[in-house]
Amino acid sequence: MKVAILGGGPAGLYAAYLLKRQNPNAQIDLYEQNAADVTFGFGVVLSDRALEFLAADDPETHDAIVRDLEAWKDITIRHQGQSIRIDGVGFTAVGRLRLLQILQQRARSVGVEPRFGVTVKSLDELADADIVVAADGVNSLVRRTHAEEFGATVTYLNNRFAWFGARRTFNTLTQTFRETPLGHFNAHHYRFSPELSTFIVEVDPETFQSAGFERMDEDASRLLCQNVFAEELEGAELICNRSIWRQFPIVHNDRWSVGNRVLVGDALHTAHFSIGSGTRLAFEDVIALAKAVGEHPNSVPDALAAYEAARRPILQKLTHAANTSAEWYEHFPEHMRLAPWEFAMSYISRSGRLDRERLRRMSPHFVQAYEENSLQGTG
Repeated sequence: MKVAILGGGPAGLYAAYLLKRQNPNAQIDLYEQNAADVTFGFGVVLSDRALEFLAADDPETHDAIVRDLEAWKDITIRHQGQSIRIDGVGFTAVGRLRLLQILQQRARSVGVEPRFGVTVKSLDELADADIVVAADGVNSLVRRTHAEEFGATVTYLNNRFAWFGARRTFNTLTQTFRETPLGHFNAHHYRFSPELSTFIVEVDPETFQSAGFERMDEDASRLLCQNVFAEELEGAELICNRSIWRQFPIVHNDRWSVGNRVLVGDALHTAHFSIGSGTRLAFEDVIALAKAVGEHPNSVPDALAAYEAARRPILQKLTHAANTSAEWYEHFPEHMRLAPWEFAMSYISRSGRLDRERLRRMSPHFVQAYEENSLQGTG
């Protein structure tokens, strides 16, 4: 079997490793347009659940990643001068470049040498492949080439975000909400190494306009955001890495494969960064794809159909939660009118997946403190 994989991010690299591991005689060609040490962004979040999936299917890769993880069990909400801790929400983070290096090593360990600095301009270049795996992200060539057949849509949220780094660490994943004369700001910040943190700044359309971000270069944006969140940064600098303002894309496909071409990761779907599940979903996609290919070694159509049938119901639940979370953020300035404890409850309940009793089991200290503050009328 000959497999061509487009994209050398986590989805593509892990797909190459899994497919080659289960079929050593397969020819796996992975194409990535960027150099091996080039990446966008800073840290990557992995939930406890994501690590459980990885440990069950691939303990060696799990162990390789775990050595470089920063971990925490709580989320902190900062609003109106208060810091509220929500316990029992386990996450970890690792530098995106470090994760890619680990996955490159895993691919090479089974004999796959990624082809970096190679841009595939037409799928005709891959005509001899038995399977073409589209792990080429939001701007997927495969999806764009067959947009009608996939039933592909890409819609954009209204808010803008810029992905910075920070030269300081935070004890937990922290969500800071700040109202200023320029408008409303939100920062998602968490450490991904002993020295560095991801620092994503999000603003609503009105704030984007009033702050003048559209007319600023990266450094001017960085300095303004650094000033807005000076209290959190405690004198540390924000760092740029293609930290331009973007609108988050919601990618959806009615069908997951066309002929021998199949979508995974962000080429197939996106999950808003507020739930920290993008990399998890990419890993789970390629685990399901490799399993289906292994179960149907003599029929590519059957393998791709089995992949979609097994994975779609699970993915739909997770992307629905991600989209519901994204919708909450689309209106975060309105939610900021709430008093701090009510705001924190609105935040943690935003995906619609947690009723009060489930939340009580997961975050007993937070729920107890919330109820005590509600009884006291301090909100």
